[in-house]
Amino acid sequence: MLPPGVITAGENGLEPRHPSLIQGSFPNAGPHRRPVPRCENRVRARSAARGLRIGLTPVTQGWFVVNVRDAEWWFSERRGARCAFENEYGEPPVEFAQFGITVTVLEPGQTGLYHAESNQEAFLVLSGECALLVEGEERRLRPWDFFNSSPWTEHAFVGAGEGPCVILMVGSHSGPEGHYPVSELAARYGASVAEETSDWRQAYATVERFRREQPPIWARLPWA
Repeated sequence: MLPPGVITAGENGLEPRHPSLIQGSFPNAGPHRRPVPRCENRVRARSAARGLRIGLTPVTQGWFVVNVRDAEWWFSERRGARCAFENEYGEPPVEFAQFGITVTVLEPGQTGLYHAESNQEAFLVLSGECALLVEGEERRLRPWDFFNSSPWTEHAFVGAGEGPCVILMVGSHSGPEGHYPVSELAARYGASVAEETSDWRQAYATVERFRREQPPIWARLPWA
């Protein structure tokens, strides 16, 4: 017997075992039940306090299809919102072996930590505006601007403009090494560590953690 909220492949495609977890269970979202394509994976609908659905996340390895509006989201007032389509905290975790792909939403002023890493990364702005801090320089990025980040390129993004910025982020999983330099430019935006380190635990020790929920501006995002 499958646990509550599990969606699994059937002869006619995926069927929600508990439709109430699928229809109208996001805050700010109305009913949008629609046919779900056949999938060789299973996707679980997580539930949070007060019965609000947080999103769908894979529970087995294999291919799957999910709309970004239905996927699991994480949010931080300081760091924005992110959807990675994986299940990093699952039992067991279900993660992509070769590369990661994330949709990040930054409101004006929200930012991540200025850093560099051993992995190749690439970024495409889908909507809104942001400031790219890269190798001590600042560039304004707008929709369809693309940033290629070769290994060990120092960078961070800061939300800018009049509203939310949506960025598609892709990165290799070839190596775990990272570095967090002190940057005067990044410090102006609250994006720099106080002390240089290559230990991510030290770098994020005082940084607000993400929590599993949609951003408050959900209704203003392109897929809402």
